[in-house]
Amino acid sequence: MAAQSCLQANDWICGEYVRTRGHELLDATVQHVGITAASVVIGLLVAFPLALIARRRRSAAGPVLGLTTILYTVPSLAMFALLTPVFGVSASVVVTGLVLYSLTILVRNILAGLEAVPEDVREAARGMGYGPAKLLFGVELPLALPAVMAGLRIATVSTVAMTTIGTVVGYGGLGNLISSGLESFFKAEVLTASVLCVLLAVVADLLLTGLQRLLTPWVRAQARAKSRARRGQRARKAVA
Repeated sequence: MAAQSCLQANDWICGEYVRTRGHELLDATVQHVGITAASVVIGLLVAFPLALIARRRRSAAGPVLGLTTILYTVPSLAMFALLTPVFGVSASVVVTGLVLYSLTILVRNILAGLEAVPEDVREAARGMGYGPAKLLFGVELPLALPAVMAGLRIATVSTVAMTTIGTVVGYGGLGNLISSGLESFFKAEVLTASVLCVLLAVVADLLLTGLQRLLTPWVRAQARAKSRARRGQRARKAVA
């Protein structure tokens, strides 16, 4: 009797599934990446002015942070149900929901980064003739980048995971395959799509980590200086 193929045997790991359904995996991955990227970029564009408002007007900080926190507590199914009458059954429902969820992380990290800039640095910049816009983009934002990038990494990885929930309206990227695989108990489809989702999150985090290192070379220089100072202190203690 001829041996069963992994598809016929419904194995969890099946190279034949990847070969024969490669176009489905590619389409789902492209949709997943597109929804994630759009959600994070729009979320960052919305979060930045909100963080500026919260920093410059202390009376607005509580409402802004409170609203973004409340939005994050709304269950995803309820969020998509509330947005569907506005956007219809489309990718816009998923993107809008993910943007709203990302604001909690992004607004808080941008605000924390800006507030961590030393006041004496601001005063020195003003003394050199920096106006509000130049001060923000030339001094404060570069120094706040580590915190901003940390928030962006968390928001991106979270969005990669939450995009799968978009399957409820047919725009869940790899979540569509996971859902259909669970319904039909198609093991290879469930596992392959899940692994690809995890890989997307890992790759996105690594890329953003690399971008952070590229944009903040002074952070590495400070770390090296501190490391040399600690080694010097240990050497002096050993000699003493």
